[in-house]
Amino acid sequence: MKAISPGGRANRWSFRTGFGLGLGVLVLVLSGALGFVAKEATNAATEIPKASVAIAPMEGLSNAFEKVAKLVEPAVVNISTEQIIHTSSMMQNPFGEMFGGNNPFGFPFDLPRDLKQKSLGSGFIVDPQGYILTNNHVVKDASKIKVKLQDGRELNGTVVGTDPQTDLAVVKIDAGNLPVLRLANSEDVRVGEWVLAFGSPFGLEQTMTAGIISAKGRVVGAGNYDNFLQTDAAINPGNSGGPLVNLQGEVVGINTMILSDSGGSQGVGLAIPSSMAENVYHQLARSGKVTRGWLGVGIQELTPALAKSFNMKDSKGVLIRQVESGSPAAKAGLRSGDIILEYNGKTTSDPRELSIAVAETKVGVPAKLRILRDGKELTLEAPVGERPAEAAEAARPSQKTERDKLGVSVENIDSESAHQLNLSSTRGALVTDVQSGSPADDGGVQPGDVIREVNHKSVNNVSELQSTVRDLKAGSTVLLNVVRQGQTLFLAFDLS
Repeated sequence: MKAISPGGRANRWSFRTGFGLGLGVLVLVLSGALGFVAKEATNAATEIPKASVAIAPMEGLSNAFEKVAKLVEPAVVNISTEQIIHTSSMMQNPFGEMFGGNNPFGFPFDLPRDLKQKSLGSGFIVDPQGYILTNNHVVKDASKIKVKLQDGRELNGTVVGTDPQTDLAVVKIDAGNLPVLRLANSEDVRVGEWVLAFGSPFGLEQTMTAGIISAKGRVVGAGNYDNFLQTDAAINPGNSGGPLVNLQGEVVGINTMILSDSGGSQGVGLAIPSSMAENVYHQLARSGKVTRGWLGVGIQELTPALAKSFNMKDSKGVLIRQVESGSPAAKAGLRSGDIILEYNGKTTSDPRELSIAVAETKVGVPAKLRILRDGKELTLEAPVGERPAEAAEAARPSQKTERDKLGVSVENIDSESAHQLNLSSTRGALVTDVQSGSPADDGGVQPGDVIREVNHKSVNNVSELQSTVRDLKAGSTVLLNVVRQGQTLFLAFDLS
């Protein structure tokens, strides 16, 4: 057996150790390199799709905007109007201080003048035979109307009909085979949906701005039929009457006004919903006027306090506060105090929405109503009549008397007061003053109201009112039936 020297063992150990260390360093280097490559590959795999995800939708939206512009702009028109204002101009005394500053001829220098006032607006073609939908305020009192098309033609326009109630108008031009826009169902529009506004802001024709539907059913006090779409698409003076369209190029609204402190766009534009505009357009184009449905009822919101007083579990429905004598509602058997739950199969809890629904119902067509009366549901039919002119407001007396525990001062009604208030009788107690912060004040009672009922109990005079109020307990709910400016109204509040 061959012996191994100590020196030989040491050499072999050194070799093995060095080889192992070198191999370890090589492994570390290779693993680091592979890790770096893997990291770069991972980054590449995650970052490239992210970039494409960020860019592709924007490119798609931009392409959609471009397509809508090409589709819509040919049917958008610029409307310029001219109005003659008859006035007079007082000419300054040409003699100055001569003759003591007096006019020696004895007559004033009053020279009549006709001033021309010009304005700009927008509109869009809805019929290939030249019918254009725009705002009433764009063409109101215009003596001359010019309509400019995208192709450069400028034609005379004639007003077919106007509807000041909704601020809509139809104008006709003598042309045919024109591009048109389709009116969509604005009920399908969603808050947050992209929309584009077209028109001539500040006279800049064929302008398009983009935004979203910010809200629906906006009420701003513009009229009885407020039901605006709100958008943050820029709308400015000159946009009035132009179309607000969806990404399919369909009209969902007619640009009408802005809410602004500066007079320019501040992100709150309002448009008439296309569903309302379509009904008005067809009537104006056909007959030059709008006929609205009418039932002959005064209605109000069913508040939680009122619902409680009518022994209802919730406040769903609209309360009838008054039924006019001889009206379709009266003939159908509707009564004051009835609660309308459905109108033509659609549930209702908003008095304004119900009023609009009735107004848009064709005259002569029976309306089906589901109502709640004394805790029982009934179904009635009422033939819709034509809405008459609104009655004038009645005057209010101001004489004061001693307040009761409701916080109101009342007095009996004499024949003169009944005549001033347009009342058919002297029944009730006339409110002459309401104490600030009182239960009646919190409940909305106003001077001039005539209290006819308390908690469904008839009130003929001040004495009966005081007797009834005297029996009311603190914390109880008070339901008043009052007449205000010729209209019946229910008011409910808690007696503190």
